[in-house]
Amino acid sequence: MASMKFIDYFRQPEPAATVNNDATKFRRMRLTTFTTATLGYGVYYVCRLSMNVVRKPMVDDGLFTETQIGVIGSCLFFTYAIGKFCNGFIADHSNVKRLMSLGLLISALINLALGFTSSFWLFAILWGVNGYFQSMGATSGVVSLNRWCDAGNRGTFYGYWSASHNIGEALTFVSIALLVKFYGWRYGMVGAGLIGLAYFGLMTWLMKDTPQKYGFLLDVKKQQVSTERNREVAAAQRAVLHNPYIWILALASAFMYISRYAVNSWGVFYLQAMKGYDTVDAGFIISISSFCGIIGTVASGLISDRIFHGDRNMPALVFGLMDVVALMLFLLVPGVHFWVDVVAMVLFGLGIGVLICFLGGLMAVDLAPKQASGAALGVVGIASYLGAGIQDIVSGVFIEGKKTIVAGIEVYDFTYINYFWIGSAVLSVLLTLLVWNSKYTEKDSGE
Repeated sequence: MASMKFIDYFRQPEPAATVNNDATKFRRMRLTTFTTATLGYGVYYVCRLSMNVVRKPMVDDGLFTETQIGVIGSCLFFTYAIGKFCNGFIADHSNVKRLMSLGLLISALINLALGFTSSFWLFAILWGVNGYFQSMGATSGVVSLNRWCDAGNRGTFYGYWSASHNIGEALTFVSIALLVKFYGWRYGMVGAGLIGLAYFGLMTWLMKDTPQKYGFLLDVKKQQVSTERNREVAAAQRAVLHNPYIWILALASAFMYISRYAVNSWGVFYLQAMKGYDTVDAGFIISISSFCGIIGTVASGLISDRIFHGDRNMPALVFGLMDVVALMLFLLVPGVHFWVDVVAMVLFGLGIGVLICFLGGLMAVDLAPKQASGAALGVVGIASYLGAGIQDIVSGVFIEGKKTIVAGIEVYDFTYINYFWIGSAVLSVLLTLLVWNSKYTEKDSGE
């Protein structure tokens, strides 16, 4: 009985009995919900990236080795991939306000607990659990956006929403880094947890679930009982799984995520090892891509909705090629050329910002029935983060395998890394071309 009450608590609410035609109130509630979810997913990132800020202090304290830190980090990637797939399907049936709030609450509590932990195994297990609950953020946010927006403005809102991870990165690297610098790594983890808990309270207060619950976008004649609605959602989700174009997009996103996390994870290391930058300069150059990513994600929806009238294919191709050019500038131009590296990161940030929005979800959502947007995001999500996790392992093997000691100095050969990173970006572009003429039709809904 208790388990049923728990499940019922997270079910999608029933639509209102009467229609609400107050357009002003609808727009206000949509904006409030959208803003709360967008900033909320940014706070999710604080509770996800906190570990990245405290890695070096942990090693300096002798708590963990670099290898152990890498193992802990990979636990989040792989559980996040599984969770994003599972929670994508769950979110389509759920009260996403409550689902998204739960994920942030658990993630915040895990960060708090890890601030008082020194056990490697406990760290690895809890960080893996964190990955699963982190996956509730993106899936719930996209399903909420899809419920409140139609095809005509979905791309614009999705572009703004996709900037949330850049907001989270900026917040993390300012607030958590300051805590770590002045008080130590444990306060960094505790601080992330407290930020998450504070926003959990805000999210439960401000965010709304479906517009139909409040009588908006409601056709009383077409209201259905829960069982019939659930059957329709299940049929739509099966249609997503049988849609080859969504799987092609998932694979294209996986290769794009390889290039994305290659630069995010190894970019500073590469600039130090191959071009001789110090830590501050290397970090500054890589951070440029994050700031430009905000511009890319925000502009992506506006470009596709207003210039290309909802078509995502042409801008995906243009910015995919921009990603390839940026990596070639970054990796293949020999010697130290500060402005070349800066330009490369500007192009890379803009390109990846758009591609995260399109390949990372929006193009798949466009090809899915409206009731199964979470399932579409789940398919793309599991492929994307499996790609990110595999990238970390393969890159590490290549980097270590081609390292030599010359006159007591470590010398690196990034030849194979260049092939791997640039080749992944090229494959992403080619796979995206395969879905150029694909469109969603009613027969794709499984009806």
